[in-house]
Amino acid sequence: MDRRTIFNGWLLPIVLVLPQLLVTIFFFFWPAGEAIWSSMTTTDPFGQGWVFVGLANFADLFSDPLYLATIIRTVFFCGAVSILAMSVALALAIFADREIRGRAIYRTLLIWPYAVAPAVSAVLWLFILNPQVGLLGRWLNAHGMPWDYYLNGNQAMAMVILASAWKQVSYNFIFFLAGLQSIPRSVTEAARMDGARGWHRFRTITFPLLAPTTFFLLVVNLVYAAFDTFGTIFALTQGGPGQDTETLVIKVYRDGMINQDIGGSSAQSVVLMALVIGVTAIQFRFMGRRTNA
Repeated sequence: MDRRTIFNGWLLPIVLVLPQLLVTIFFFFWPAGEAIWSSMTTTDPFGQGWVFVGLANFADLFSDPLYLATIIRTVFFCGAVSILAMSVALALAIFADREIRGRAIYRTLLIWPYAVAPAVSAVLWLFILNPQVGLLGRWLNAHGMPWDYYLNGNQAMAMVILASAWKQVSYNFIFFLAGLQSIPRSVTEAARMDGARGWHRFRTITFPLLAPTTFFLLVVNLVYAAFDTFGTIFALTQGGPGQDTETLVIKVYRDGMINQDIGGSSAQSVVLMALVIGVTAIQFRFMGRRTNA
């Protein structure tokens, strides 16, 4: 039955909606509008004002091979972080959902990393993987396995992927565990009585029922990897060595705050915003349709 709340006047609905509407306007639409406007301007050579250049900043971006390489690097980074964080979280949720002694303690400990700030998370990984002071980094070098992410771009990328995924595992774990607990036990018991065991039962029964949760988390993880990993990457590598770990959000900061290219940086932020909105729309439209099928 469709239950609707009907208000007698127009004042109360406006009062209820107004706070969220103001937050959206001041913290999303206004900054987004400023970024779009700045992306079509450039500062004059003397820094005394701005000049309207239309889409010239965007044309310069997509003719720059370094920027195109950054887009490819960001896509790879977001995909790797999302897959790793979701896979580990799903495995942990499956084990935590079982009837084991002390599972409440395990669940609490698995949730804790989500409360760690990105910069603090990066410092923790420095104590582990730094080639001079890190426990694992020093051990690898001492046993003949060269490890120095300051010089090796592949090692640096692996490190930021690992640190960023670790930070997001707890968030995914909460949703996967809730999804597993929402599956009726009668369904899994019936599958077990029909002979479905282990991986076969998970592949044919459990995971399809987790599809809505999985698709939601995929969108959230992609957005997280595109934006919220700035603190982790900047604290670990600052986008180096060279540009091997420079994602789009790092490049936006470097070009805008360090190189003072406000127009080019704004154009990059608009492109990044459009990419994230596009990915989100595709996920909810096409994958959501598959979920409801």
